[in-house]
Amino acid sequence: MPSVTHTATDEQLVEAYLIHVRVEKRLAERTLALYALDLDKLTARVAEAGLSLKEVQNTHIRRWVAQMHSGGRSPRGIALILSGWRGLYLWMGRQGLMDHNPVQDVRAPKAGKPLPKALGVDESVQLAAFVEEGDAPALEARDRCITELLYGCGLRIGELVGLDVQAGPNARGWVDMQDGEAHVLGKGAKRRSVPVGREALKALALWLEARKAWLGPNAAGAHALFVGARGQRLTPQHIRVRLKRRSRLAGLATPVHPHMLRHSFASHVLQSSGDLRAVQELLGHASISSTQVYTRLDFQHLAKVYDASHPRASLKGKMNALPAGATAADAVDVSAEDHLSGKPEKTRHG
Repeated sequence: MPSVTHTATDEQLVEAYLIHVRVEKRLAERTLALYALDLDKLTARVAEAGLSLKEVQNTHIRRWVAQMHSGGRSPRGIALILSGWRGLYLWMGRQGLMDHNPVQDVRAPKAGKPLPKALGVDESVQLAAFVEEGDAPALEARDRCITELLYGCGLRIGELVGLDVQAGPNARGWVDMQDGEAHVLGKGAKRRSVPVGREALKALALWLEARKAWLGPNAAGAHALFVGARGQRLTPQHIRVRLKRRSRLAGLATPVHPHMLRHSFASHVLQSSGDLRAVQELLGHASISSTQVYTRLDFQHLAKVYDASHPRASLKGKMNALPAGATAADAVDVSAEDHLSGKPEKTRHG
C-alpha cells in the first residue's frame, strides 16, 4: 500500500484511499467503482472552488449538498455520496493529514414522504359497484357495505371494525341511518361524525337485512356491525384480505387495502370541493399539515388532465421538477385552473 505524505496531491490521496478500502473492506469492483465516482464528484467541486482536499471546510460541504439537492439529486443519492466523502476524510484524519472532518455533522436532506396511494374516480366506482355473483349473499352484502363505508366515509380500518349495530354507552361507533351519519371513535379517543352517502346507506340497509337472516338466533347477542358467521367482530386483517380479494375480482390492476380507500375518499372530495379544511374535519386529522399531502395528489390530477386535454399543454416532463408543496397555480395559469377544477361541490361523498 503506497504511503501518503502532506505533499501528496488530491489525486494521489484518492488513489491511496481506494487501495485502502479495496484491501481493508474487500469491496467488489463494482462497489469500488461507485466509491471512485463519488470521490470524483468531490475532487471536481474542490478544484472548481480553487481548493485542495485538505482545505475544504464544513461550509463548503454544506453548500455543495445544497447545490446537489436543488439540482434534483435525491436525498438518498446525496446520503450515499456523503458517506463516500466522509470515509475519505476519516481515513485522512487517521493518516494525520487532517485535524478536522469537514463532512462531520453534515446530513442529507430528509426524503419527502411518499404520496399516499389513491385510486382514480373510475376505479373507485368500479370497485364500489362490483358484485360477486358466486359469493354467499350475506358475504357479498357485507363486503360491499364495507367497501362503501371505507370509500364513502373515509373511515380508518380501526374505526370501521369498531362500529356497532346500535348506539349505546359502550359503543365505539355506530351509523345513524335516519340522519345519514357515522359516529366513530378516532385517533386519540376523539369522536367525530361523518356524512354517509346515499349508496353507502343502501348497502348498509341490505347488509343489516342479510346479517339478521345469516346470524339467526345469534343476531341478538352480536353487537358488532361487521361480523363473521358466528357473530364475532371482524378483525382488521380479515377485512384487508377480503378487500384485496374483492379488488382483484373486480378487475383492478392495483391490490386495494383499506387505507387506500380512505386516501381515495380524501383526494376525490378535495378535487370536487377544493375545501381543505372540510377534508381535515372529515378525516379527523388533528393538524391541517396531515391533510395537506392530498393537495399534492390533487395537483397531480389537474396536471394530468391539463396535459391530456389542453391544446397548448406545457406540463409534459415538468411535474417532477415542481416542489413538493406545489399547487395547480404554480404550473397552470388562472384561466386554465378554473377550467379544469370546476365548481366546488358539496363535501358529502356518496
